[in-house]
Amino acid sequence: MQYETPDHFLRTGQAALAKGPIAMVFAEDETELDGTLRHHLNLGFKSLIAFMPAEFQLDDKLAERIHRVTMKCAPRSVVFETINRIIQAAPGIWMYYCYNAEYLFFPFCETRSVGEMLTFHSEERRNAMLSHVVDLYADDLNSFPNGVAPDQAMFDSTGYYAHARHDPTGQPLERQLDMSGGLRWRFEDHIPYERRRIDRIALFKSRKGLEILQDHTFNEPEYNTYSCPWHHNMTAAICSFRAAKALKSNAGSTFDIPSFRWRNSVPFQWSSRQLLDLGLIESGQWF
Repeated sequence: MQYETPDHFLRTGQAALAKGPIAMVFAEDETELDGTLRHHLNLGFKSLIAFMPAEFQLDDKLAERIHRVTMKCAPRSVVFETINRIIQAAPGIWMYYCYNAEYLFFPFCETRSVGEMLTFHSEERRNAMLSHVVDLYADDLNSFPNGVAPDQAMFDSTGYYAHARHDPTGQPLERQLDMSGGLRWRFEDHIPYERRRIDRIALFKSRKGLEILQDHTFNEPEYNTYSCPWHHNMTAAICSFRAAKALKSNAGSTFDIPSFRWRNSVPFQWSSRQLLDLGLIESGQWF
């Protein structure tokens, strides 16, 4: 299905919002667009809504499987405004959002669907799931000057840090952390301070009054926590070429970065087991 505007979608596309989990993919450019959509369709989302300009090209068979909404995903505030409109239009269902060249991984996602995972998460009285954005990057920037190479992807195996998150008075917030690492940490001189965090609440259950903020947190504090008070919960990862793509497309940084590789770079195996073994996702009580 194709919709001319977000308004058109909200008027006529209610069938796509009838049952979750739903995925929302925001295409900032055409890089890895088909691959991103296929990856998330394979995870078992009930509906996939893709927001992109009219000129972006999609494979015809792939286009038949998604709900395409014509929209430019810039400035970045447009994405958050659109998510909030979808939240209010469809309360009470699980939702997920990402950008093109990003891929969701959760524990055992090769054999279990996203719906099964969220059913368990709901039974643990959780309405949101912490996700870490794990930066992917091309092995060889001479061959892949935009930093994107799914078949030769690398990522950092170490160098991830958690910092206590504080309220405006300086008091630490309960069960909330600011996470850092990856390319945003190693090349922080080229990254605005407010964009360096790698934590994102990418999976959440919509409800009336819920709003996502432009720092990827929500106006409901419990949605921003990494676990419940009594035990650890599952976490997910969004493996993303977005930072690499930005660093190599920006004239202020591209010439300072001949390679993203360092001593702790390892090949990405496109496997949840690799992420579990490195502690980048957690299975919690789900075995």
